[in-house]
Amino acid sequence: MLNRREAVSRIAMMVGGSLSAPTLFAMQAKEAGKKQMADAFTLSPTQRQIVAAVAEHIIPKTDTAGAIEAGVPAFIELMLTDCYHKPEHMSFKKGLADLEKAKFLSLNQDGQVAVLTLLESNTKELMKGYQQSKMKVGDNLDKEATAVNVGVPFWRLMKELTLLGYYTSEKGIAGSFIYEPIPGKFEAIKIKPGQKSYQY
Repeated sequence: MLNRREAVSRIAMMVGGSLSAPTLFAMQAKEAGKKQMADAFTLSPTQRQIVAAVAEHIIPKTDTAGAIEAGVPAFIELMLTDCYHKPEHMSFKKGLADLEKAKFLSLNQDGQVAVLTLLESNTKELMKGYQQSKMKVGDNLDKEATAVNVGVPFWRLMKELTLLGYYTSEKGIAGSFIYEPIPGKFEAIKIKPGQKSYQY
């Protein structure tokens, strides 16, 4: 049976090109069972509510489990606590503070979506700044520039960790993928409407 650690490893291979370097390093640390961080990181009850609400907007409950039901909010906090550095802690907390200031939790569904849509748009510019804070070192490996204390923007981290948490959870995998321990020979088939398109 596929366990969460193996799933994290497979997700890293599948979407490695679209994840930020800190998230890839965090996944490796988590897979190895190592606590990478010494920095204290905790969320307040209000911040936890915001994380849960945002995660549920990213993966809402439909005929399959949503982010909250799949345990994504707790996964996000665990990953940030155990596996990320201070710059990501700071950028994540800043993003939550901005949403708290905008009274995110008191907005209706449409209002929350509007705030997150604006956040998505603003993050494109923030990511450009983040990319410029990196430099090429040695044999073309991306390393964090030690002189620059810039973390991955909140929205990018939130999306990455929501997807990672969901698609490595039992409910996320069961709701989205077909699990066949012995799938047999490879055979090209025509996907039927509504059929799950990937299998482990």
